[in-house]
Amino acid sequence: MDPADEVLDVVDREDRVTGRARRGEVYARGLLHRCVFVRVRDAEGRIFVHRRTASKLVFPSRYDMFVGGVLGAGEDYARAALREAEEELGVSGLARPTPVLKFLYEGEGGAWWSYVYEVRCDLPVRPQVSEVDWYAFVDGAEVARRAADGSWPWVPDGLEAYRRLEEHHRGRGHGHG
Repeated sequence: MDPADEVLDVVDREDRVTGRARRGEVYARGLLHRCVFVRVRDAEGRIFVHRRTASKLVFPSRYDMFVGGVLGAGEDYARAALREAEEELGVSGLARPTPVLKFLYEGEGGAWWSYVYEVRCDLPVRPQVSEVDWYAFVDGAEVARRAADGSWPWVPDGLEAYRRLEEHHRGRGHGHG
């Protein structure tokens, strides 16, 4: 199936479902929908970073420090987080990602509800070649440096999720950055 034909829930500013539409229509009309972001760390605490393929509908060829994507119609955030993480990493049997924070992203590309999760992956990853051009587990300090200096063109929603997640952890006294 063409990704543009996938049916998504359309939501309001309180994240309540108001209808359904095809992904292509959701993007074209700028309708609010739902996405998940999953920060993946390996056993050494490094963050999974990848560059999206040039064929992606949104933010092609940009770097991301999350795996994830849009929720299908009727799908809940937790189920989508696990599904997207396993699909994009090319693994099965991943632990259920831990929910951390939720925010309404409004910026380049449109607006969508964004639920951020974290998970540890000790399994060998085999990312989807249709989704990922390049990947590596990158030290958190390098991710922070590249997020700050703009040396990699990041997806803007992922960069916003990263900043909010780092702020969340600093506010709780966690040194996960």
